[in-house]
Amino acid sequence: MLSFIDNFWQLFVLSAPWLLVGLVVAAIMKVWIPMSWLQQQLGGDGIKPVIKGALLGAPLPLCSCGVIPAAMQLRRGGAGKGATVAFLSATPETGVDSISVSYVLLGPVMAIVRPVAAIISAIVSGLLVGKASEPAIPVTEPAPALPTAKSCCAGKAAAVISEPVKASCCATNQTKAAKLTLWQQAKQGLQYSSGKLLSDFYLWLLLGLFFAALVQTLVPMDYLTQYGSSIWTMLLMVLISVPMYVCATASTPIAAAMMLVGISPGAALVFMQAGPATNIATISVVYKELGSRALAAYLFGVIVMSVLFGWLLDQGLAYFDISVQGAMQHQHSVLPGWLELAAALLLAGLILRIIWRQLNQRRLRHQLQS
Repeated sequence: MLSFIDNFWQLFVLSAPWLLVGLVVAAIMKVWIPMSWLQQQLGGDGIKPVIKGALLGAPLPLCSCGVIPAAMQLRRGGAGKGATVAFLSATPETGVDSISVSYVLLGPVMAIVRPVAAIISAIVSGLLVGKASEPAIPVTEPAPALPTAKSCCAGKAAAVISEPVKASCCATNQTKAAKLTLWQQAKQGLQYSSGKLLSDFYLWLLLGLFFAALVQTLVPMDYLTQYGSSIWTMLLMVLISVPMYVCATASTPIAAAMMLVGISPGAALVFMQAGPATNIATISVVYKELGSRALAAYLFGVIVMSVLFGWLLDQGLAYFDISVQGAMQHQHSVLPGWLELAAALLLAGLILRIIWRQLNQRRLRHQLQS
């Protein structure tokens, strides 16, 4: 028991500074990258918006749940189906927070391969959806005229209001934004990243660290090595990960635990790619908003590209004789111990604050119901 607690705490301390860095970057991106600009960049069809959707979505630290409303807002603001799917796929598969945690828990090789695989997979999925959706394009031809107006004034009413009202709406939003000082904007972004964003994935992160510590404590190393690099293991990862609801950051310690017991880095990559990009919520929304053909193309692209990159990663590591598991087992901290401890205490405090607020909200709801 003491060994398990020690392993859990060590993993938490090791991850905390990099996760906090990711939350700070998330705050910056939340405040200073406007959704209207994203909508303008992703409008229309073709390969260019799809590539932009993947590149713009990859660094955004949104979980599987958070990316859904953002992607649908982009779609209804004029983004093409392919660009929407590329954004929807790349965003939960990777992000500044998950990359930093990947570097600590999985090593530099996985920290580089993971975002590259996510971006290319998202581009392929977006292009497949664009091709599959071609017959439906004439039905939505009026949509391209709306991106500029709807990017200023979000909501269903913006599609039917007159031009003068739209202008005043945009002017009001700009006036409100102008009144915020730099400090107020930074504070607003930090409140979002340490509140809403962290609350979206902290439970899965803790469960992932729990699983990683449990495996590290109980399972002997190299137990599954003889099965770890087969294509069947990767297909099993697909079956496990597709219905799961897990974000990129939370999937990282789970993947680390898998690798510690002998699952190959390629199979772990399949889990980290397919899990965040495909879950029941995302599948249902894609089906409702984009149609069955787009959903089939989306799932085909994500699954096939995940397995392909997993296989390529294992082949590349074997060819160059690189051991990712060995680097994980001998990994040393790159930060001072006092800084890691301070970051861990700060992160624990933020999580406890969220839990306290959630408990108070539940208590108030029960009081109102009774």
